[in-house]
Amino acid sequence: MKLALVHDWLNQIGGAEDVLEVLVSMYPDSPLYTSIYAPELMPDRYRQWDIRTQWLDRMPGIHNHHQPYLPLYPLSWGGLDLSDYDVVLSNKSGFCHGLRHGPNTLHICYCLAPTRYVWQLDSYIAREGIGGVLELGLRPLVAALRRWDYAAAQRVDTFIAISTEIQQRIQTYYQRDSVIIYPPVDTSRFQPVTASEVEDYYLIVSRLIPYKRIDLAVQAATQLGLPLKIGGKGRDLERLQALAGPTVEFLGYVPDEALPGLMARCKAFLFPGLEDFGITPVQAQAAGRPVIAFGGGGALDTVIPGKTGELFHEMTVESLSAVWAAFDARRYDPAAIRAHALQFDTTVFTRQIQDIVAQRWAEFAGKR
Repeated sequence: MKLALVHDWLNQIGGAEDVLEVLVSMYPDSPLYTSIYAPELMPDRYRQWDIRTQWLDRMPGIHNHHQPYLPLYPLSWGGLDLSDYDVVLSNKSGFCHGLRHGPNTLHICYCLAPTRYVWQLDSYIAREGIGGVLELGLRPLVAALRRWDYAAAQRVDTFIAISTEIQQRIQTYYQRDSVIIYPPVDTSRFQPVTASEVEDYYLIVSRLIPYKRIDLAVQAATQLGLPLKIGGKGRDLERLQALAGPTVEFLGYVPDEALPGLMARCKAFLFPGLEDFGITPVQAQAAGRPVIAFGGGGALDTVIPGKTGELFHEMTVESLSAVWAAFDARRYDPAAIRAHALQFDTTVFTRQIQDIVAQRWAEFAGKR
């Protein structure tokens, strides 16, 4: 079976790249097709991969500012023909599912999300503060991209969703069924500590940007007088600091080696935003700690109320405060919390991806 991997772009590190690294480890002899690749912005180990870029990679300044070129991505991906491969496995949050292939190629798409600003334009405009002439020009462009994106999704043979939330969006926007395989989490990095080692603080680790809704936790902690540590950097830092009272501490960037201990010693981990999946709540649970999360998106798949944490159901300070004020970390069994987190481990992801690729390829090849 000749397999190719596909990824939208390689000029930033995030959850999509975490998934990609596992896929590359699973299929080390397969080439990786992408639109752009900025070696100077990516880990050195990527230089060992067989990365194949497109003509977009030569556009001026695209490595550092790829957003202005987004209207060109459908043209680029629509011109890529991977008919020489038996299986194409795409890792998609943008437009890479729009590649071309012939009838003898099976396309399996691991869908991190239907292209967000195409299908959730109003929330994107609000989040980025876009208005005026730019907004007026953006709407007809996005309408055209939406038509292209829908047509591209119909060429995919099998969709895999990362969560129930994304499965629902795939059905709503693309009118396609999908199976769920949760993203890989390295749970082995995180281990519970003894009850006596748990300290008197709550924890958030996140990029500090508005849609993460860390402001809810900052205001709730300030009103309740509860100790909250916040790890991470981002453009929302100054606004959050202005909202914070004396019980809120900003840690800045948390090194990878410090994260497991920080999570294991907190009373609970807070996850106040709406996310497609959310890796950090699973990491905290792997460390045996309960999670207080907004009851939507990926948290509905990863947090079990009364067992591994609690959910608040309105994205308001009042809703979070009510749950937080009644929260008692001693009610939760760290061993049970960790056992729940293990279902999201990298080994589970690897086995499930390998199984579905083998199964769908056997079915597909049998019909050729």
